[in-house]
Amino acid sequence: MPRLLYSLFFYLILPLVLLRLGYRALRAPDYRRRIGERFGFVSAPEQTGGLWVHAVSVGESIAAAPLIQHMLDRHPELPIVVTCMTPTGSSRIRAMFGQQVHHVYAPYDLPGAVARFLRRTQPRAAVIMETEIWPNMVQMTAQRGIPIVLANARLSARSARGYQRLSGLSRPVMQAFSRIVAQGQDDAERFLSIGARADQLRVSGSIKFDVAIPDTLRQQAQQTRKQFGQDRPIWIAASTHDGEDSILLDAHQRVLKQQPDALLVLVPRHPERFDTVAKLVSAKGLRCQRRSTESAISPDTQVLLGDTMGELLLLLGTADIAFIGGSLVPRGGHNSLEAAAWGLPVLAGPSDFNF
Repeated sequence: MPRLLYSLFFYLILPLVLLRLGYRALRAPDYRRRIGERFGFVSAPEQTGGLWVHAVSVGESIAAAPLIQHMLDRHPELPIVVTCMTPTGSSRIRAMFGQQVHHVYAPYDLPGAVARFLRRTQPRAAVIMETEIWPNMVQMTAQRGIPIVLANARLSARSARGYQRLSGLSRPVMQAFSRIVAQGQDDAERFLSIGARADQLRVSGSIKFDVAIPDTLRQQAQQTRKQFGQDRPIWIAASTHDGEDSILLDAHQRVLKQQPDALLVLVPRHPERFDTVAKLVSAKGLRCQRRSTESAISPDTQVLLGDTMGELLLLLGTADIAFIGGSLVPRGGHNSLEAAAWGLPVLAGPSDFNF
């Protein structure tokens, strides 16, 4: 009954969900594309009976990458379907795996949409990354006899309190998982508090520590660095949010007083902000080029705006120092392990409670 009420509620608020999607599409046109996939109208993979991995956005896609790569290396015959919910996540998945996996958007958590998706993809097993706990998605998958794993799972104290208030809905969802692999013991205890069983739980640490830089990407980063200027100092501000760019540009102006040939690679987190940030750079009186133009970087360029999708890992490899965004505003920061995997010194602001 709780899941039925939840589904009815979702159908009732669907117009609001679509309005929100339309609003996002005004700012980021990629949200206008492939809308049918969000209702389960996905293209079927060439081969069914494989692994389905769901990673909601960029961060979860990064976390899932070592797992997906492991399966591709050890089981090349196994078809893999990878889903996400955002254009940025989609671009990252395509940049990392190209045609090696079958990529589509995940369906909204509506019974009809989830059923269509499962009929078309027919996975043999499913892995959901981190905290994407959707009642219909999880329970309908499990009811078809498909083992489903919650991997790299984390649960904040605040989220746990929310699930506890909806225990009639959350308990059967948690118990539908075949395995819950938590990042830490605190996470595991919170999952127990919202209905998971002890025999479902394992604690493994964060899979994000398994990130590895492919040799091909290292070579590409070396070539890109030469294009930017091999000998000039380069720092990158990765995954920045509104309110941070102005601070970072002011800092870069101070850097330029001591290092006149320094280059800042500025990469906003969300594509709908690319144009706004470009205007801000110009307003600061800094000479800016956009990565999307694919033109050669002029020696007098002071800021390179990373306005392409799926290139952050490459751009990190061109820098000497990395600043991780979401940390100068109260967003909780972003994952710094990709920068660390390149061997970069990592800077962050005071708001890093998520990482």
